Amino acid sequence: MEANTARSKRARAAAGAGVTLASAAILLAALGASSGGAVSSNSAERALIGEARAGALTVELAPAVGEVTLTRGISPGRPIVVIDAGHGGRDPGATGVSGETSEKQLTLALARELRDRLAQRGRVRVALTREDDRYLTLDQRAAIVRRLGASLYLSLHIDSAPNPLARGATVYSLSDVASDAEAERVAAKENRAGGAVSSEPAGSVRGMLADLALREQMNASASLAERLVRKSVGRFLLRPEPHRFADFRVLRRAEVPAVLFEAGYISNTEDEALLLRADTRSAIAAALAQAIEADVASRIIR
Repeated sequence: MEANTARSKRARAAAGAGVTLASAAILLAALGASSGGAVSSNSAERALIGEARAGALTVELAPAVGEVTLTRGISPGRPIVVIDAGHGGRDPGATGVSGETSEKQLTLALARELRDRLAQRGRVRVALTREDDRYLTLDQRAAIVRRLGASLYLSLHIDSAPNPLARGATVYSLSDVASDAEAERVAAKENRAGGAVSSEPAGSVRGMLADLALREQMNASASLAERLVRKSVGRFLLRPEPHRFADFRVLRRAEVPAVLFEAGYISNTEDEALLLRADTRSAIAAALAQAIEADVASRIIR
């Protein structure tokens, strides 16, 4: 009887170890070869994404993307937020009315401001898709979100329009149909990479599951956009009806709650001058940070 009990305990222990090893292997695979990347070989930095560390964790993704640094959270396993500074490298984005400012410069400055604010509070962990002047395709940006297992994605841009009087920030969430002609124009401008977004045959079980997941993503993204608008009112100028919808490829491919934020119009003299000011970017970052933290927290509670 005692021998049988001992064998039973050893069997349960072995099974538990097997589950632990399997779980570790899955997590490592998500960061490593199966996703086209690997965790840094430096033993001092080697860690699973869910582990707490005294400093930031650097994760290597595909060679074209390079390293992505995660800030630490106040406790292990904090949700990951990816902040994407639009454009970069050979793609400068829109040019300011002054002729001296490019969209890629302003989006990176705002992304860094937002990253630092979120990192200081530690309620989420943050990764930037780019921390310097480099070019990334839309699919590379979305792949970073998926490979990190992010909970939220924010794409930062500065708008431009033929009308020099157009001013104010706009928040876009994903939809199959654009809310208006201008939203459709903005999406077309940002979707230059083009291409199909799903290889699942229409009517297949996997196709229907993918469609259900997309509907859930759209609803969550719309809620995030509405929260962002509420946090922004009174802090900086918003356009009339600031929450709009369109089919943005990068938002669709991220596969998580995601919005595209246009911080203002670089084609407007006043907006350009304001966006060049640190206090304006700080006010925008404060609103974005509060909306992000509240949105992530609401989904954790549910």
